[in-house]
This record gives sequence, C-alpha cells and structure tokens, in this order.
Amino acid sequence: MILELAILNVRAGLEREFEAAFAQASRIIASMPGCIEHQLQRCIETPNQYALLVRWTSLEAHTVEFRGSAGYQRWKRLLHHFYDPFPSVQHYELVAQNAAV
Repeated sequence: MILELAILNVRAGLEREFEAAFAQASRIIASMPGCIEHQLQRCIETPNQYALLVRWTSLEAHTVEFRGSAGYQRWKRLLHHFYDPFPSVQHYELVAQNAAV
C-alpha cells in the first residue's frame, strides 16, 4: 500500500467552489480500482491550502491506472483549474506505525 500526498494551493477566494467540485470528484476517485481511501484536509494557517491524501494498493494503481482512465479526465476538468501553482504529488510507503493509546 502507498500513500499519495498532494499539497493543493487553491486560488484565494475559490475555496468554497473548490470544495463543492471536490465533493463531485471524490466519487470518481473512490470508484477507481486500487483506491483504498482518500481524504481532503484544509490548512488552518493557510485556508486556501489543502492536503489530499490517498491510499492506493500500488503506485501503478495511481500513476498508470487512475491517470490513464476516463475518470481522471473528469477529475481534471473538475479540479485542475483551481490550482495555482499546479501541485506536486509525492508517494510514500509505510516505514513505522504506532496507534495512540
């Protein structure tokens, strides 16, 4: 399992529109083979910045299968015009984990 992390800088003033569009896009990514779960979090200090975290079964599930799909084309149409600058996406693998007591 891998974690995709993207920091999304949304053009100031478009946060509500972005969140509404993301609600639609959320259904797209959730339906993709290999997508385990995803979440969108808004930064407290910088309200127009978001963190998108997606757990995938494999790197290829994201970079090949999702990005090569018709769903990704819909995702792009819904979301990509909100970003400035365009986000960089990084992928992480688990090294250590500890549950809070």
